[in-house]
Amino acid sequence: QPPLGFFDPLGLLDEAGQGRFDRLRYVEIKHGRICMLGVLGYLTTAAGVRLPGTIDTAGTKFSDIASGWEGTTQVPVSGAPQIFAFVGLLELAVEKDVVGGEFPGDFRNNYIDFGWDTFDAETKLSKRAIELNIGRAAMMGLLGL
Repeated sequence: QPPLGFFDPLGLLDEAGQGRFDRLRYVEIKHGRICMLGVLGYLTTAAGVRLPGTIDTAGTKFSDIASGWEGTTQVPVSGAPQIFAFVGLLELAVEKDVVGGEFPGDFRNNYIDFGWDTFDAETKLSKRAIELNIGRAAMMGLLGL
C-alpha cells in the first residue's frame, strides 16, 4: 500500500502465509474503526456535548462526568460492567465477519452496501487504503489523548 508499501521492520510476517496476513489485517482494520469512534467520542465530550439527564439514581448528571481517562473514574461502579457487557455484545454479535466478505474487515455480511458494489476496483482499493491509514492515525491519536 502506497506510500510505504509492505512495512514489516521486525520481520513478524517472514514465515507467515496469506491467512496470517489476512487475520492481522482484519484485526488492524477492526481496531482502527474502534479507535476512530474513540477519538470521535473524546472530541465530542471534550466539546461539551453530553447526554441529557442523570447516569444513576443518585442524581449524577452526564454533564458532571469529565471527558477522557478522568471520566472513567467518575462513572458509577455499576456502570462499568454495563459498558463492558455492551462492548462484549458488539464484539461477539455485531463486529464480525459472518459470510466471508470481499476483503479482510468486510463486515457488510450481504446486508448493508451503501453503494460499495458500484465502485470500480481502483476506487475500492483507494477507499480501503484511506480507511486503513485513517484507522492507523486514530490508533496513534487515541494513545495521545
